[in-house]
Amino acid sequence: MAAAVAATLAGDPGGGFSQAVLEQALRQDSALIAGIAAYRRHPWRRELPDPPVLWSEGETRLLDYGGSGPIALFVPSLINRAYVLDLAPGRSMLRWLAANGVRPLLLDWGWPGPDERQFTLTDYIAGRLERALTAASADGRLVLAGYCMGGLLTLATAQRQPQRVSGLALLATPWDFHAADPERAQTLARLLPLLEPLLNFAGTLPVDALQMLFAMLDPYGIAEKYRGFAQLDQSSERAALFVALEDWLNDGVPLAAPVARECLDGWYGRNTPAAGKWKVAGLAVDPAALRLPAFVAVPARDRIVPPESALPLASLIPGAVLHQPGAGHIGMAAGSAAERALWRPLRDWIAGL
Repeated sequence: MAAAVAATLAGDPGGGFSQAVLEQALRQDSALIAGIAAYRRHPWRRELPDPPVLWSEGETRLLDYGGSGPIALFVPSLINRAYVLDLAPGRSMLRWLAANGVRPLLLDWGWPGPDERQFTLTDYIAGRLERALTAASADGRLVLAGYCMGGLLTLATAQRQPQRVSGLALLATPWDFHAADPERAQTLARLLPLLEPLLNFAGTLPVDALQMLFAMLDPYGIAEKYRGFAQLDQSSERAALFVALEDWLNDGVPLAAPVARECLDGWYGRNTPAAGKWKVAGLAVDPAALRLPAFVAVPARDRIVPPESALPLASLIPGAVLHQPGAGHIGMAAGSAAERALWRPLRDWIAGL
């Protein structure tokens, strides 16, 4: 490609091609700036009140969305706010489920305080998550549902506590971190020595550093989405949804330093889950060892967790139901078509347990 561009420039003595490239770049930059400015001045703000707190420990809360029917405990990622599953009126998976035959609970990890900054993945899973599960399942077994990184946490928990779990739902959950692009995954791992001074100083991987790492996973996506936003009717529901999701993405949570090291070196660098070497409290996490009903949702247009990374879980867990909506990582959970893409199929699966 570079050689072809060089040859074109060499044969362009009048500079017409060079001028066209410059003009196109300026148009794209203008659209990007217009999109960012439109986002910053948009009036939408999230105003949904939190539901009652069923249990808490440290910075973590278990939120109860009410409803009748089977209990489903939803576990989000450690690095994003939990409210992506309760984003806005009409865009809340949890409130929709509560109105449609499920009693959803949400584990809100909260901001890592002094105690949480010392946590390893074992502390989060075998400690805090399992205590939340005990509080939520006091009257029997329940469905565990993990979103993104939260799916890995729930997978390990279901293997450790099968007597408390009636079913496991894994939503856009990575497993094989080298399946789609091993070089990109290992590049993230190679950043760990550069991040060590920050981890040692702050005790966490700060939000800005996490944003940088996510930008590396999809380097062109950020500019593209803001250019597209600049073209929207700013009073439309679609524009409001864009702002709601962007506000959530920009409202991140730092990651405890020990967990950041485990994830970057272990998951991304050595691919420990797929290699059978990821352990929690000394027990290897093995999807094939599960003997529970499982629902594995793998969105076809996921640019954060490539489908190649998530699909192995559906074949490794005996009898797992594979659901592949034509949606993206976030759109599946909170987008304009989320009810059709995920909410309704997940509700139907839970109802059939």
